[in-house]
Amino acid sequence: MKTLDLKLEVVAVPVADVDRAKRFYGDTLGWRLDGEFINGDAFRALQYTPPGSPASIHFGKGVTPAAPGSAKGLFLAVTDVVAARAELVDRGVKVSEVFHVEGPGKPPLGGPDPQRHSYASFAAFDDPDGNSWLLQEVTQRLPGRVDATETTYASLTDLANAMRRAETAHGAHEKLLGQRDADWPSWYAAYMIAEQNGKPLPT
Repeated sequence: MKTLDLKLEVVAVPVADVDRAKRFYGDTLGWRLDGEFINGDAFRALQYTPPGSPASIHFGKGVTPAAPGSAKGLFLAVTDVVAARAELVDRGVKVSEVFHVEGPGKPPLGGPDPQRHSYASFAAFDDPDGNSWLLQEVTQRLPGRVDATETTYASLTDLANAMRRAETAHGAHEKLLGQRDADWPSWYAAYMIAEQNGKPLPT
């Protein structure tokens, strides 16, 4: 039996002060306001979407029975955790220093992963209610994580960062060749598609 696509669309974030949350997610973080929905005094919902994200968040009054601040471990995938943290700091957000883990369940260590392995480097911040968010550096997806028939980038920054990583890897490739690779566009394309789909990278 064919399984229908189930695409995560929205996550509810419980807040105590709707206007304060609106200022934080909209003005401070700069996330896109998709809509505000009001039904009398009992219901008010706002939808915000992080830059480049296919999924959004809802918060407001009457949106969720969860206690304000109880949403923990909300992940935001970024292609460069150091740059993403710096941008948040520039926006006035209190963000932890970058840290990394050497494996599931391992204690955090200071600084980004020395090899910049995908999924290993993080930075954390909270919204005004205490809902916690994690920036996670993701450059190469695990196998099967992305549809192999599709290669897309959420933003110009993501695409540019992918090209920079391909450029660095291609430099090592040309050293192995001992000469200039005239067909470098094809090599770049193969590298970028393999990286996003969790396939073995060309060398």
